[in-house]
Formats: sequence, structure tokens, C-alpha cells
Amino acid sequence: MDEKDLDLNFRHEVGGEKLVIAIAQDYESSEVLMVAYMNKEALMKTLETKIAHYWSTSRNKLWLKGESSGHTQEVQEVLTDCDEDAVLLKVRQNGGACHEGYYSCFFRKIHEDGGNLEVVKEKVFDPENIYGDK
Repeated sequence: MDEKDLDLNFRHEVGGEKLVIAIAQDYESSEVLMVAYMNKEALMKTLETKIAHYWSTSRNKLWLKGESSGHTQEVQEVLTDCDEDAVLLKVRQNGGACHEGYYSCFFRKIHEDGGNLEVVKEKVFDPENIYGDK
């Protein structure tokens, strides 16, 4: 597939970059692991290599998921929504998806009172061992 053949709706814009929302979901359990952005290059690289690539809005560059940690996402399937402005990546997660050490970035529960956050998952790795003291 050529990049010009990929006709999704890259309508979200951050820092001048045209993006789609990217949701990573565990292929077997359906647990949502993370939400990020992809530009055309990241999506094409993902489709080509079957390893998730994203667009880092904070670093303004292409980002191979797991390039620092080794916690890559092997892409099993890619779906798009009805507006074609978001993609769902069904992945096999190697290690944790979250840079804070959790399998999923969704590890805090918001209580009904709207004010209290509670950590409801266990860490799967110590981020300081991988990323150092930041």
C-alpha cells in the first residue's frame, strides 16, 4: 500500500501535524491499553512492520512504541471508525504499555464523587529501571 492510497481523515491537528486518534487494545482480552496519535507516516510504518508506531506530540517526531523500554506492540489487526478519523490497533503487548509501569495506561479509577482517584492495577515494571529518574 502506498501512502497516497491511505485515505483516512487526518483531521486532528497538533503542532501543524495532521493526525488520527489511535487506540491500542489487547488483542486477546480487549483491555484498552493506551490512546495516542498517528500521522500517515506512523500508520504506514505500523502497517508495514506490524509493530506499532505513533506520532509523539510532545517530541514532534515519529515514535516506535517500545523504542526505549523494549515493550513493543505487535499489531494483529487495524480497524477504523465510521468517520475514519480514529484507528483501533489490536495488539499483543510485550511488557507494559504505560510509561508509569502499568500494563495499561488506564490504571486509575475515578470515584462517583468525581474527586477521588484510586490506583486499581498493579505495576508490571519499575519505570525508573528503564527510563531512569526523570
